[in-house]
Amino acid sequence: MLESISNTFLSTTNREFRVLVAIENKMKFHEWVPIEEIARFTNYELKEVNYILSSLAKNKLVHRNVQAYEGYRIYFEAYDLLALNTFVKRGSVNALGDEIGVGKESAVYGATGGIIDRHVAIKFHREGKMSFKKVRVKREHTGERKHLSWLYASRLAAKREYDALKTLYPVVSVPEPIDYNRHAIVMSIAKGLELAHTKIDEPDWYLDGILEQVRKAYRLGIIHGDLSEFNIFVNPEGCEFIDWPQYITPSHANATELLYRDIDNVLSFFNRKYRIKRDIQEVMNTIVS
Repeated sequence: MLESISNTFLSTTNREFRVLVAIENKMKFHEWVPIEEIARFTNYELKEVNYILSSLAKNKLVHRNVQAYEGYRIYFEAYDLLALNTFVKRGSVNALGDEIGVGKESAVYGATGGIIDRHVAIKFHREGKMSFKKVRVKREHTGERKHLSWLYASRLAAKREYDALKTLYPVVSVPEPIDYNRHAIVMSIAKGLELAHTKIDEPDWYLDGILEQVRKAYRLGIIHGDLSEFNIFVNPEGCEFIDWPQYITPSHANATELLYRDIDNVLSFFNRKYRIKRDIQEVMNTIVS
């Protein structure tokens, strides 16, 4: 993510956005997009395209290669701006705030959006930025694609998570999905604090609530697949689950194994921190029955 995405966004012109869209579009066919292809897509003169590319390169929004021919490509910094530009045009986002969360495969920013300027979160997926080979192994949505770019993998992850939230909300306690574009999702801000980083006064009550949310999600045909104390938020009213791009359905070949792991992660945390013991098989039976 850019150090000052807001300032960069405001200083990026419509013609610069057009060039970024051209590179994004042509990256489907080229590892490095020839400058002539960019000019054809934009209908700009080659001289102007050169000037725009120089400006974008200064802001580290494009990368240049001249080994075999002059070609360009974008990375996450430009992809963030393209998604943000779409959200602004749709009215989903009016103003961008500070970073409120970061992980190995995502960055989350606070924002305001909509007619009433409600507080929302924008989650930018970073699928494979740290280790793309591992993503191929652990992420079902990449399928059998052999030439999958980091940008496209992130786009698939965001779409998958957005679809999960649309299915789950509001029956299951998850952030409300508001909008989706490219590798980014606009959603309501998760209520409360991470379970891992707070001390709760009624752990049995919270554990019951968490397991009930797992059961509700299962009944809607969704298993989280990576549930732990780090993606469960707790608040005075209950809990809220985040991070759904790796979800699977009960018909998946590894559904029982991954549901068992989700439950085991939760039960192990409550046993370790609050000395609460539950029989995992009994919990499993309650959820799938």
